[in-house]
Amino acid sequence: MSSKAVFANKLIIILTILVTLSACELKTNNINDMTDKKSSGESEAQKDTTPRVTGIGGIFFFSDEPEQTRNWYSENLGLEVNEWGSSFEFRNANRPDEINYLQWSPFKTGSEYFAPSKREFMINYRVNDIEGLVKNLREKGVTILDSIETYDYGKFVHIMDPEGNKIELWEPVDSVLTKMGGKTTK
Repeated sequence: MSSKAVFANKLIIILTILVTLSACELKTNNINDMTDKKSSGESEAQKDTTPRVTGIGGIFFFSDEPEQTRNWYSENLGLEVNEWGSSFEFRNANRPDEINYLQWSPFKTGSEYFAPSKREFMINYRVNDIEGLVKNLREKGVTILDSIETYDYGKFVHIMDPEGNKIELWEPVDSVLTKMGGKTTK
């Protein structure tokens, strides 16, 4: 088996684990929220705005040939791909009518987008209240790499973990992505 195939297999396993963990976390949070709401009288429609991570928003990794990698995953594993990778569609456990997204993207090996991290991957986490979270992280001495940037589809900021991994935090506006349309991996 070639080193690219081994890498691809490892990446599939990691992606599967992360998506499963994210789904389990959402399911657990939904059960806990339902219990809390029943005892507090809170409406199902109210949204938790606690500044924190709520799930995985994206998996980004280096590839020597990103276009070929996207095509391989499409042809062999059925991913719906575009020029950026693949958008995985899933339902919000707390609001099942709401569609959420996870972005999978191969980047050209050596891309500066992951800098200053020396790793071959970067994880994007979905968050509530990015401003509040950044404030809390700053107070705890976490390295904040840039300012919060706002786009139609959400707000982004980058931080470093203690191991030197660059992390992207995303407060999504999934409804904009839904309105944009396009094929997704389900």
